[in-house]
Amino acid sequence: MIQMPSSLSVLGATGSVGMQSLDVAKAHHIPVKLLTGGKNASLMAELARQFMPEVIVMADESAAKSLHIALKDTPIRVYGGSDAICQAILQAEADVTINAILGEAGLAPTLAALSASKRLALSNKESLVIAGEIVMAKAKATGCQLIPVDSEHSAIFQCLEGNARADVRSILLTASGGPFFGYTKAQLQSVSLADTLAHPTWKMGKKITVDSATLMNKGFEVIEAVHLFGVDVGQINVVVHRESIIHSAVEYADMSVIAQMALPDMRSCVSYALTYPRRTEGVCAPLDLTSIGTLTFAKPDTDTFPLLPLAKFAIGEGGAVPACVNAANEEAVAAFLSEQIRFCQMAEVVEEAVHATLSEAKSAVALDDILYCASLARDKALQIISNHRSA
Repeated sequence: MIQMPSSLSVLGATGSVGMQSLDVAKAHHIPVKLLTGGKNASLMAELARQFMPEVIVMADESAAKSLHIALKDTPIRVYGGSDAICQAILQAEADVTINAILGEAGLAPTLAALSASKRLALSNKESLVIAGEIVMAKAKATGCQLIPVDSEHSAIFQCLEGNARADVRSILLTASGGPFFGYTKAQLQSVSLADTLAHPTWKMGKKITVDSATLMNKGFEVIEAVHLFGVDVGQINVVVHRESIIHSAVEYADMSVIAQMALPDMRSCVSYALTYPRRTEGVCAPLDLTSIGTLTFAKPDTDTFPLLPLAKFAIGEGGAVPACVNAANEEAVAAFLSEQIRFCQMAEVVEEAVHATLSEAKSAVALDDILYCASLARDKALQIISNHRSA
């Protein structure tokens, strides 16, 4: 019989990956100790009554107050504030913590989970983008298993099983290409927010959907792979695969390529992270290759989508440069989602902000210094966005 976790914490429970994680927990009858969320108190109230965790923490203080009132007839303890999230993680001591928090806000919870849990199922890619060396060192020091939940990194993790890392020749990191695959720079000038959010294969939150459209998400995944799997950035090849069936592959020294395939459904990645090294009955639909018929592959257009090569440049420079890319991108995407800037201006904002902070960021090693440099890039991005608005 497969050993299921005896307890689970789900961070970012009201987001796309968080909700799918709870689907898996429900299917396998795994008790949930802790839920965290941002501002969506009404959805969290529904989840609270369904899963009856011991504790819920909302990052937004006002949302926490609303939730406390909504759940006053239950024994669930409700807290508010980002600091309370880390405290709750440490106190919960769940077997497995799933971190599906979005953005830089997920870094501190990642570090807390590495201290408090036996296993961290990591979906918050920014933890590794911002402080990959620090995160991986802490995982090693605490003995907490770090299992990736991103579909691409889960695939690579599975393809590496039973093989020597020294035999790895390259990693083939697949990308859907987003909604604008094949577009020219001229065509991108007129795309709308609605166009950008219309992802062809995945149903995700708005921020990651925008990142997929700019290929920034793939750039972040390159940085993640470097830290997770101990490979050089030059060993990672991004391949556009529109069907999103092959989630990534590993090429070995003998030129054999091992790929992981499944329908695009994050629940399979979550399930594997919970039951590793065993597999349990799937909660997703089976893959029927005959109905799909054709799998296609192409090289990414890095001239039209410059944020992918910028991410590779950032990990090559090291220090806080990847953190600066992330910070500037968060502000650029937020501005695009609020329709303050156009699609192509996001890359302009990120590139300019990163190069403005490059000299200081390259030498940052300590976490405080990395976060300081990221804040400089964030401020620079906001300044550039303001200039775009007033132009």
